[in-house]
Amino acid sequence: MYYIPYGYPYPPPYYIPQYINNGYSQAPDVRWGYWQAEKLKSRVQWKDYGPNPFVVDIEAASEQNKNYRRTLWTGEHLQVTVMSIPVGGDIGLEIHPDTDQFIRIEEGRGIVQMGRSQNNLSFERKIREDSAIMVPAGTWHNVTNTGSEPLKLYTIYAPPHHPHGTVQRTKAEAMAEE
Repeated sequence: MYYIPYGYPYPPPYYIPQYINNGYSQAPDVRWGYWQAEKLKSRVQWKDYGPNPFVVDIEAASEQNKNYRRTLWTGEHLQVTVMSIPVGGDIGLEIHPDTDQFIRIEEGRGIVQMGRSQNNLSFERKIREDSAIMVPAGTWHNVTNTGSEPLKLYTIYAPPHHPHGTVQRTKAEAMAEE
Protein backbone atom coordinates (compact mmCIF):
# COMPACT_ATOMS: atom_id res chain seq x y z
CA MET A 1 0.00 0.00 0.00
CA TYR A 2 1.30 3.42 -0.95
CA TYR A 3 1.07 6.52 1.19
CA ILE A 4 -0.36 9.53 -0.65
CA PRO A 5 0.10 12.70 1.40
CA TYR A 6 -2.90 15.07 1.54
CA GLY A 7 -5.09 12.79 -0.54
CA TYR A 8 -8.51 11.55 0.38
CA PRO A 9 -9.52 10.96 3.18
CA TYR A 10 -7.17 13.63 4.44
CA PRO A 11 -8.50 17.20 4.72
CA PRO A 12 -8.19 19.87 2.01
CA PRO A 13 -6.37 21.51 0.37
CA TYR A 14 -6.03 18.71 -2.15
CA TYR A 15 -7.94 20.72 -4.73
CA ILE A 16 -7.55 24.41 -5.58
CA PRO A 17 -9.74 26.20 -8.12
CA GLN A 18 -7.67 27.12 -11.16
CA TYR A 19 -8.99 30.69 -11.34
CA ILE A 20 -7.54 31.77 -7.98
CA ASN A 21 -4.21 33.50 -8.41
CA ASN A 22 -2.32 34.92 -5.44
CA GLY A 23 -5.52 35.45 -3.43
CA TYR A 24 -7.27 37.40 -6.18
CA SER A 25 -9.96 35.77 -8.25
CA GLN A 26 -10.30 36.12 -11.98
CA ALA A 27 -13.69 34.39 -12.29
CA PRO A 28 -16.61 34.58 -9.84
CA ASP A 29 -15.29 36.29 -6.74
CA VAL A 30 -15.08 33.40 -4.28
CA ARG A 31 -13.81 35.66 -1.52
CA TRP A 32 -17.00 37.72 -1.69
CA GLY A 33 -19.25 34.77 -2.38
CA TYR A 34 -20.71 33.32 -5.52
CA TRP A 35 -24.29 34.31 -4.70
CA GLN A 36 -23.43 37.97 -4.10
CA ALA A 37 -21.69 38.07 -7.48
CA GLU A 38 -24.77 36.47 -9.05
CA LYS A 39 -27.02 39.13 -7.47
CA LEU A 40 -24.96 41.83 -9.13
CA LYS A 41 -25.52 40.07 -12.45
CA SER A 42 -29.26 39.85 -11.79
CA ARG A 43 -29.91 43.59 -11.63
CA VAL A 44 -33.56 44.24 -12.38
CA GLN A 45 -34.56 46.58 -15.17
CA TRP A 46 -37.30 48.48 -13.37
CA LYS A 47 -40.68 48.26 -15.02
CA ASP A 48 -43.97 46.46 -14.46
CA TYR A 49 -43.57 43.20 -16.39
CA GLY A 50 -47.20 42.08 -16.07
CA PRO A 51 -49.19 40.47 -17.43
CA ASN A 52 -46.41 38.76 -19.43
CA PRO A 53 -44.66 35.62 -18.13
CA PHE A 54 -41.77 36.71 -15.90
CA VAL A 55 -39.08 35.20 -13.64
CA VAL A 56 -37.02 37.27 -11.20
CA ASP A 57 -34.64 36.83 -8.28
CA ILE A 58 -37.16 38.39 -5.89
CA GLU A 59 -34.65 38.71 -3.05
CA ALA A 60 -32.21 40.66 -5.24
CA ALA A 61 -35.05 42.81 -6.64
CA SER A 62 -36.30 43.62 -3.13
CA GLU A 63 -32.84 44.50 -1.86
CA GLN A 64 -31.98 46.62 -4.93
CA ASN A 65 -35.17 48.69 -4.73
CA LYS A 66 -34.64 52.21 -3.38
CA ASN A 67 -38.25 53.42 -3.76
CA TYR A 68 -40.97 53.33 -1.15
CA ARG A 69 -43.16 51.25 -3.48
CA ARG A 70 -42.76 49.93 -7.03
CA THR A 71 -44.94 47.46 -8.90
CA LEU A 72 -42.89 44.67 -10.42
CA TRP A 73 -45.65 42.56 -11.94
CA THR A 74 -49.37 43.23 -12.34
CA GLY A 75 -51.69 40.58 -13.69
CA GLU A 76 -55.46 40.23 -13.79
CA HIS A 77 -55.69 38.44 -10.42
CA LEU A 78 -52.35 39.14 -8.69
CA GLN A 79 -49.80 41.90 -8.18
CA VAL A 80 -46.19 41.89 -6.86
CA THR A 81 -44.63 45.07 -5.49
CA VAL A 82 -41.28 45.74 -3.83
CA MET A 83 -40.92 48.26 -1.01
CA SER A 84 -38.18 50.02 0.96
CA ILE A 85 -39.23 51.46 4.33
CA PRO A 86 -36.69 53.92 5.81
CA VAL A 87 -35.35 53.60 9.36
CA GLY A 88 -38.11 54.65 11.78
CA GLY A 89 -40.66 54.71 8.94
CA ASP A 90 -43.75 52.62 8.38
CA ILE A 91 -46.12 51.55 5.64
CA GLY A 92 -48.93 53.43 7.33
CA LEU A 93 -52.10 52.03 8.87
CA GLU A 94 -54.23 50.71 6.00
CA ILE A 95 -56.97 48.27 5.07
CA HIS A 96 -57.76 46.51 1.79
CA PRO A 97 -61.45 45.52 1.93
CA ASP A 98 -61.33 43.05 -0.98
CA THR A 99 -57.62 42.18 -1.23
CA ASP A 100 -55.62 39.53 0.60
CA GLN A 101 -51.96 40.44 1.04
CA PHE A 102 -48.73 38.48 1.52
CA ILE A 103 -45.63 40.34 2.78
CA ARG A 104 -42.12 38.87 2.88
CA ILE A 105 -39.26 40.63 4.67
CA GLU A 106 -35.96 40.30 2.77
CA GLU A 107 -33.77 42.65 4.81
CA GLY A 108 -34.11 44.51 8.10
CA ARG A 109 -36.34 44.21 11.16
CA GLY A 110 -39.49 45.74 12.52
CA ILE A 111 -42.96 45.04 13.89
CA VAL A 112 -46.28 44.23 12.26
CA GLN A 113 -49.61 45.17 13.82
CA MET A 114 -53.02 43.94 12.68
CA GLY A 115 -56.59 44.08 13.89
CA ARG A 116 -60.27 44.26 12.93
CA SER A 117 -60.53 47.97 13.69
CA GLN A 118 -58.27 50.99 13.39
CA ASN A 119 -58.24 51.47 17.16
CA ASN A 120 -57.83 47.82 18.11
CA LEU A 121 -54.64 46.37 16.60
CA SER A 122 -54.65 43.33 18.87
CA PHE A 123 -52.12 41.32 16.82
CA GLU A 124 -48.48 42.46 17.11
CA ARG A 125 -45.33 40.52 16.20
CA LYS A 126 -41.65 41.27 15.70
CA ILE A 127 -40.48 40.66 12.14
CA ARG A 128 -37.05 40.22 10.59
CA GLU A 129 -35.37 38.94 7.44
CA ASP A 130 -37.22 35.86 6.11
CA SER A 131 -40.47 36.65 7.98
CA ALA A 132 -43.69 36.15 6.04
CA ILE A 133 -46.87 38.03 6.92
CA MET A 134 -50.37 37.10 5.75
CA VAL A 135 -52.96 39.89 5.89
CA PRO A 136 -56.57 38.80 5.26
CA ALA A 137 -58.84 41.14 3.30
CA GLY A 138 -60.63 43.60 5.59
CA THR A 139 -57.84 43.66 8.22
CA TRP A 140 -56.23 46.90 9.39
CA HIS A 141 -52.46 46.56 9.34
CA ASN A 142 -49.17 48.42 9.58
CA VAL A 143 -45.50 47.46 9.28
CA THR A 144 -42.94 49.65 11.10
CA ASN A 145 -39.17 49.61 10.61
CA THR A 146 -37.52 49.36 14.06
CA GLY A 147 -34.07 48.43 12.74
CA SER A 148 -30.98 50.40 11.80
CA GLU A 149 -31.23 49.86 8.02
CA PRO A 150 -34.03 50.23 5.47
CA LEU A 151 -36.65 47.48 5.66
CA LYS A 152 -36.70 45.72 2.27
CA LEU A 153 -39.72 43.62 1.40
CA TYR A 154 -41.98 42.42 -1.34
CA THR A 155 -45.71 42.10 -1.15
CA ILE A 156 -48.25 40.17 -3.16
CA TYR A 157 -51.78 41.50 -3.55
CA ALA A 158 -54.63 39.29 -4.76
CA PRO A 159 -56.39 40.87 -6.62
CA PRO A 160 -54.08 43.77 -7.66
CA HIS A 161 -54.29 46.87 -5.51
CA HIS A 162 -52.16 49.53 -7.27
CA PRO A 163 -52.31 50.73 -10.90
CA HIS A 164 -50.02 48.95 -13.38
CA GLY A 165 -46.57 50.58 -13.40
CA THR A 166 -46.89 52.36 -10.02
CA VAL A 167 -43.66 53.95 -8.75
CA GLN A 168 -43.83 55.92 -5.49
CA ARG A 169 -40.48 57.27 -4.36
CA THR A 170 -41.63 58.22 -0.85
CA LYS A 171 -44.48 57.50 1.55
CA ALA A 172 -45.66 61.12 1.14
CA GLU A 173 -45.91 60.59 -2.62
CA ALA A 174 -47.90 57.38 -2.02
CA MET A 175 -50.29 59.14 0.38
CA ALA A 176 -50.84 61.99 -2.09
CA GLU A 177 -51.73 59.52 -4.87
CA GLU A 178 -54.27 57.70 -2.71
